[in-house]
Amino acid sequence: MVFAITVVPLAEVFALEFTAPLWVLLLAPLVLGEPLSKTRMLAGALGLLGVLLVTRPTPDTLSWGVVAGAMAAIGFAGSIMATKKLTRSETIWTVLFYMTLMQLVFGAVCAGADGDIALPSFSNMPWVVLIACAGLFAHLCLTSALSLAPATVVVPVDLLRLPVIMLVGFSLYGEVIDIYVVLGALVIFGANYINIWIETRAVKPASKGAEPTG
Repeated sequence: MVFAITVVPLAEVFALEFTAPLWVLLLAPLVLGEPLSKTRMLAGALGLLGVLLVTRPTPDTLSWGVVAGAMAAIGFAGSIMATKKLTRSETIWTVLFYMTLMQLVFGAVCAGADGDIALPSFSNMPWVVLIACAGLFAHLCLTSALSLAPATVVVPVDLLRLPVIMLVGFSLYGEVIDIYVVLGALVIFGANYINIWIETRAVKPASKGAEPTG
């Protein structure tokens, strides 16, 4: 994804990244054995429509940057499904520990690939710590969510990151929010609300039926 950001317009990179939930919806029945209901398919399709409304990627010729962005989305979907599978037999903290340890090793190898590891300055260190804590907290929330609900329910909610980041860009960097951003955000929110509302209604009758009668 980092390579794609350097060679492809950000709008296209965002559009490619947010195809990951669709890959999860398609592959979860095969990898995790989770059913692919019509509601989940609708949520994924509406989520993608909302993403396209917000980003409005322009048609472009196929490039290595586009391929890299698409492969990153598939890799992220694979990571989510692997995390879900691990939460069935391992604790959340075990998953987070080994994930962080592996990222530390891979990060050190990649940073030193050119023989020169640049250390952050003292003034930049608080931002590095903030990014690290925010990233770890995000993984904790995602792992916790996957341990409590099917991946096909959790992942469409991730699409909410796009309208949220648009609001952050508007409030902190003065980026313009046009009608397409508003419409896309509403579509994404509506898709997630419908998906969660129907899923919770499906769980309640089953839970009541499981209660002891005597």
